[in-house]
Amino acid sequence: MRGGRGRSTISAAILPARARPRQSASIFAALGDETRLQLISRLSGGPASIGTLTAGSGITRQAVAKHLRVLAGAGLVRGTRSGRQSMWALERKQLEEARRSLDQISRQWDQALGKLKVFVER
Repeated sequence: MRGGRGRSTISAAILPARARPRQSASIFAALGDETRLQLISRLSGGPASIGTLTAGSGITRQAVAKHLRVLAGAGLVRGTRSGRQSMWALERKQLEEARRSLDQISRQWDQALGKLKVFVER
C-alpha cells in the first residue's frame, strides 16, 4: 500500500519513528544470512579477531572478512586495528534498534490478529 509522496504507509506504521526504512532494510538484509548470524553470535561473547572467528567454523578467512564487511556496512559490527590484527566487536546500539523494530512489528501483528479473532467470533 502506498501513501502520498511515494512513501509506504506500512513501513511508516511498523518502524519506530526514529528508524529509517533504508537503514532497517540494510540491517535485516545483513542479518538474513546464516553465516553472518553465526558471526554475530560469536561476537556476542566479546571482541574477536578474524582468526578467532574463523577457527572451527569451516569458513575461510576471506569469507569471514567478506561477511564482516557486510555487517560493518549495516552498522552491526566495527573493526579496529591492534597492531597487525583487526579486532571485531558488535555495535549493540544497531542490534537494539533492530530488536525494537521487531518488537513493534510483533505488537502490531498481535493487535491485528486480536481484532481478526473478535471479528471471526462474532
